[in-house]
Amino acid sequence: MPLSGKGAAIKGGRWNSIGVEMIYTAANRSLAMAEVAVHFTLATVPEDYVMMTIQIPDNISAHKISERELPANWKQFPHPPTTQKIGDSFILSNQHCILWIPSVVTQGDYNILINPAHREFAKIKVIQTEPFPFDHRILK
Repeated sequence: MPLSGKGAAIKGGRWNSIGVEMIYTAANRSLAMAEVAVHFTLATVPEDYVMMTIQIPDNISAHKISERELPANWKQFPHPPTTQKIGDSFILSNQHCILWIPSVVTQGDYNILINPAHREFAKIKVIQTEPFPFDHRILK
């Protein structure tokens, strides 16, 4: 299953506007589970949902944003337009392939946004795909 930013571009998200392709990932599996838990209930989780493990080379161009660099309202729900401007700028500048961004869900953890249009994107590889390991106690 290839990675693409097309799904994020359809509806937009906290870090991208509609029409801007971006791949949302988590720095670790537990953060991925937490991110899914805040967006779904057991009844709304797609049956074909999968967990992908990807390999990002250490030498890939990256930028890391700290929480103190973000606007005061960055954690609000629904998300403010200011966060979309940050992500859109990351994609449109095409300076870095990945952007480390603080997680709203788990303080201290980072999500990794990927620019699928960046020249280094081809270096990122899917190394494992498996059914998403839902623990039904998490999603009620």
